[in-house]
This record gives sequence, structure tokens and C-alpha cells, in this order.
Amino acid sequence: MKKLIKFILAGLVSCSLTACSTPSQNTPSTSAPSTTATSTETDYDVIVIGAGGAGLTAAISAKEAGANVIVLEKMGVIGGNTAISGGEMAAPNNWLQQEQGIEDSVEQFKEDIMVGGDNEANEALVSVLAENALDGAMWLKDEINVPFEDYMLFFGGHSVMRSLVPENASGSTITSSLKTKADELGIQVLTQTEATQLLMEDGKVNGVVANTKDGEITYHANKAVIIATGGFGSNVEMRKQYNPDMDEKILSTCTVGSTGDGITMAQAIGADVTDMEYIQTYPTCDIDSGLLLYVGDVRLAGRAILVNKEGKRFVEELERRDVISLAVTEQTDQVSYLFFDENGLAAADIMDAHGHEYDKLIEEGKLVKADTIEEAAEHFEIDAAALKETVETFNQYAKDGNDLDFNLRGTLTPFADEGPYYIMVSKPAVHHTMGGLVINTDAQVIDTAGNVIPGLYAAGEVTGDIHGTNRLGSDAIADIIVFGRIAGQNAAK
Repeated sequence: MKKLIKFILAGLVSCSLTACSTPSQNTPSTSAPSTTATSTETDYDVIVIGAGGAGLTAAISAKEAGANVIVLEKMGVIGGNTAISGGEMAAPNNWLQQEQGIEDSVEQFKEDIMVGGDNEANEALVSVLAENALDGAMWLKDEINVPFEDYMLFFGGHSVMRSLVPENASGSTITSSLKTKADELGIQVLTQTEATQLLMEDGKVNGVVANTKDGEITYHANKAVIIATGGFGSNVEMRKQYNPDMDEKILSTCTVGSTGDGITMAQAIGADVTDMEYIQTYPTCDIDSGLLLYVGDVRLAGRAILVNKEGKRFVEELERRDVISLAVTEQTDQVSYLFFDENGLAAADIMDAHGHEYDKLIEEGKLVKADTIEEAAEHFEIDAAALKETVETFNQYAKDGNDLDFNLRGTLTPFADEGPYYIMVSKPAVHHTMGGLVINTDAQVIDTAGNVIPGLYAAGEVTGDIHGTNRLGSDAIADIIVFGRIAGQNAAK
């Protein structure tokens, strides 16, 4: 299976992806204000490095467990990759599943994660994730006051629809709610404060050195340090170090802050890493910037098909991200075209949640709206006759309730007999790094000899061995909330 993944990654080299994202393209934003002044106090019980979803979750959990907490964030804003994500969270047996009569279970979720990552993940960690995902979602809803939409999305690789969607289908809804809670608890969050070194005394991590606008400051941790700095999707050199195929030709959906700092800091004191070669691409991204295109959520709502220049489907639309990405690279021009109708646009709530992106894509000619299939196809020089036949065939499959070509999971919905119709062009870009620090089920960081590093915890994309070779969509939010809470609670003890 590792050879298969190597082949998938190698296939992406053929993409005509040309550059990394610029800071203006992939810098997160949040409606919640951040603290920019440097703290005069330097002694804390728990220090959290990183103010994304995992870091804020860990900080809140540690504070509620009685610890004096501070969060250090190198960027000028909070949120990390969580803020620029769709914020969807997989949770088995959630309230919407119960309302809709969708049968699910912790065991089924666990199996989906394991199979989705080619059984390369640590089963004990996956069990913790699966068993605590619903509780984490309820915590967000009831304790952090994150508002959720009244619909779910069906991400590729999941066996049932189980992914909750935050208001406006935006991860910033989650991070701003977390920041509000942190403010209520009196947790100080310092932005433009870049952690550069972990300190140890008598074999225990007891502090962090950070660069601030006022110079270098040492922050002391009486109990523990939690690393929640995210992955390394925007660090091209680090990507190439562990997987030479993931070079500068491939764009990234990640924020510019995703540079692997927490991994290298922990390695410097002996921490072990795993799965670093497994770097995931998202299949429907902007062909110029690499930004993940949320108009593409029409696909996740089960209301779109992917076609090639020849007007034909070439993959199941709800397959795993790595499988779809590889399939895209084998098509003409290494791009795909997402076809959908007005009903699909409305079902996925695109105009309310992502209207700005929609307008920009229309303006740039990367998304076309047309009265007929032929007119839409002409915009991208797609074989119109073939596309029309593909749509007619899919409509018949939908009416029969069985996709004979690719066995598309979920409810099949036929396209409207009349326009308007839409087509969006996209291609794969680096989205998630599955590898990272080795942790145990208590979120403690493990060294290269297999021993716990006292006083050091980690949560979120900075860790490895939770998703195996490939992460299923919406599992990342479950990951950061579940292990963020565990890290915070244990660090405070």
C-alpha cells in the first residue's frame, strides 16, 4: 500500500502547478480581536504554542482544569488552517443523524478512518478520536456556543453522512467562538510571538523561548507546554525533505504559517516523528493560487459530477481525496471540471456561505454559468455532445437509484432538465500533512527511544499516526477538538 501512495504522490508531479501561495492568499483571518502586546508576566502553568483550533481548544481545556495559561502565536492573527477551512466536523451518532434516521456508530467511524488511511494509522489513537468525536462536537455546540447549520456534508471515504457544518460553512466560526471563550476565561493570546525553542530542566520541558516585537522573551511553564502549531504544507523544503515529489511545482491550500515549526522544535529535544512522507492533496483547488474552492462543496452535497475535457466522468465524486487527485492528474491538462445545476448550488448553500468566492471565480472565468449544457461546455472547450450524454446517463442512474459507472455513494439526485448550469475548473494542491510528532493516547509527545517526554504535549496537524496515509474530509476538526481537549486537561494536571 505504501508503494501505491508513492505512486499517487509521484503522479502529482505531472501537474502543471507552478508556485507556492503568497501570504495574502492564504493568511487566516478572524472576527475576534487578538492581543499584540507582549506579556510582562513570564511564569505560567501551561504554555500553548499556536492559536489555531487545536491550540485554543487546549488552552480553554487547561484553563477550565485550573491552570494559568498563555497562548503564543507567531502570526499577526489567530485561527491557523482551522480559520480558512470549511470547519466541517465528523461526529458519529450526532443530532442531525438522529433527526434524519441515519444509522452510524463509533466502530463504523473508526473503520472508515482506518480504511481511509490504508490501515497505517495507530489504532489506539483512532479509537480515542472515534470515541470522543461526538462529545467534542457537543462541547463546541453547548459550551463554546458554535452555531451549526441544519444540514450535513458527505465527505469522500466516509460510509455515511456524518459531517456537521458550522454556520456559514466556515472554520472561522469555530475559531472566533473559541477566542471569545478564551477571552471570557481571561486567557492571554499573544500574536506576533514566534516560539523558537523548547527549554528543558532535569529531563522535563519547562519553558519556551520566543521572538516578539520587543525582542526575545523566555516563558516559563510550571506544568507543561502544548505544541499546536499545525503541519508543514507551506514549507516546500520540508515537504521535499520527506517526500521529494511534493516540490515547489505543487501549490498549497495551507496558511503561510504552516511551516512545521513545532515539529522541528520538538525534534531538537529528541521527539520522534512518523508518517512524514504522507502529504495529502485536495482535488478541487484554484488552478492559479492553490486555494481550496468552497464552491466545490456542491460535490460534497452530492449534487455534482466531475468530468474531463472529453466531457466524461472519470472517478467517483465522493472517493478519497488522494484517489480523486491522482485521477485528475491523469486527465487532459491535469484539471477537472465540476458540473452542477441551480438546484445543487442552492442545496449546498453556496451563495450565502461562499458568495464572494463564487463572484471571483465567475469574474476570472474559472466558473461559468450558462442556460444550456452546450454553452457551459463551450466556455472551457469541453466536448459538449459527450458532456450532454454524460449528464443524461447520470440522470438515468439517479432515477434508477444506482450509479453503474462509479457507484457514487449517498442519495443520487438528477440534474434539472433546464438551466442554468455551472462548470468550475480546478486542480489538486497540497492540503494536509498526515505526518508529525509521535504522541500517545494522553497526547504526550514521545521521544525516539519510545519514552514520554515529561511536560510536553501536542495536538492537531502537528501530530502523526492518526490518519495514516490519507485523512478523510472533516476528520481534522474532530482531531483538533478531541486531542486539543485531552492535551489541555492532562497538561493542567
